[in-house]
Amino acid sequence: MKLNSKGQVTIPAELRVRHNLHEGDEVDVIEEGGALRIVRVEDAETRGRRLVRHMRGRGGAREVEGMSTDDLMDLLRGD
Repeated sequence: MKLNSKGQVTIPAELRVRHNLHEGDEVDVIEEGGALRIVRVEDAETRGRRLVRHMRGRGGAREVEGMSTDDLMDLLRGD
């Protein structure tokens, strides 16, 4: 692994999958006994919560308000 000019490294995909790390997750780098450890920030917002916060209010419920179940089924399924 190489350190880039901004002091960043890329965590290999296999390790990200194994440790359930996703884009936007918060981590800390801790010095311990002359070595560096990357640890997840425990109280950080989870990926799922970030997605829900991002999507909140984007459902477009106003467009279907007042439609019957049959109308919604026709809209979703078509012919």
